[in-house]
Amino acid sequence: MTQSTDLDLNLLVALDVLLEEESVQGAARRLHLSEPAMSRTLGRIRKALGDPVLVRAGRRMVPTPHALAVRAEVGAVVERARALFAPNRDTDVRTVTRTFTIMGHDAIAATHGAALFARAAREAPGIRLRFLSESHVDAPFLRQGTADLEVGVIDSVAPEVRVETVHEDRMLGVVRRGHPLLDGEVTPERFAGAAGHLIVSRRGRQRGPVDDALAGLGLERKVVGSVGTYPASLFVLRETDLIGLVSQWGRPLADTLGLVTFEVPLRLPAVRLGFAWHPRHDADPAHAWLRGCVRELMRDASAVARSCRPGPL
Repeated sequence: MTQSTDLDLNLLVALDVLLEEESVQGAARRLHLSEPAMSRTLGRIRKALGDPVLVRAGRRMVPTPHALAVRAEVGAVVERARALFAPNRDTDVRTVTRTFTIMGHDAIAATHGAALFARAAREAPGIRLRFLSESHVDAPFLRQGTADLEVGVIDSVAPEVRVETVHEDRMLGVVRRGHPLLDGEVTPERFAGAAGHLIVSRRGRQRGPVDDALAGLGLERKVVGSVGTYPASLFVLRETDLIGLVSQWGRPLADTLGLVTFEVPLRLPAVRLGFAWHPRHDADPAHAWLRGCVRELMRDASAVARSCRPGPL
């Protein structure tokens, strides 16, 4: 019985790595096995699941629909097993080999991904980071194991999710350099009527808090459309006279693209930024290291943002 249990756990670990790599060669390298040994392991997994798991598509291999359906669950089970057998909470992260998945809007990876990758290279070279964009649908990604950490505006109310708010952010207006709106004081009237507005919404919404604030003043703006991410919106704004928004935390990306930020002349609600994780990671030293890195990164970015005022009008 013990031998069978060990074998099953080994197969789960191998399946987890195969689905991450989508390559027998890559999985063999990760698990320190020869390619023939990895191929035999894949054969055993296929027999156990009654599914091909990975199939050839041109020069690469892709997961089957069944493999995609169980991938998150397999990852979660393997992760819980690692935590269960971890020797203690003082594990040296320099010796950890792991892939962490971080979910959040694209501006997080675009503006702060480099710093996080650099820190991982210094402190935990065996840890790989995988950024996933926010989905347009709500799903229990943390509970399912699809993501290890969610970063950004956390609106989850699930009782099994841990949430830590790091700081409150605010939204700034953003336009191309030389935009007509910048000639003079930006009043609510000019802000609403100067040009069309571009909204950022992962669900494709065409209305937001700005519209509510304008309505309270008897004003209305012209929304020409929406895009799914802030980086995409900034590239659009750079080439048009549209008006957009960017968080103070994400302002470095706007600065890099040569855009100008300004104070929005409206009372807008504060944006609470932080991160969330599933409680099964509480005692995991490697995950605690990741949370600490993200916490410090967000606090440092917040301090820098507060020290900088929006560009001159």
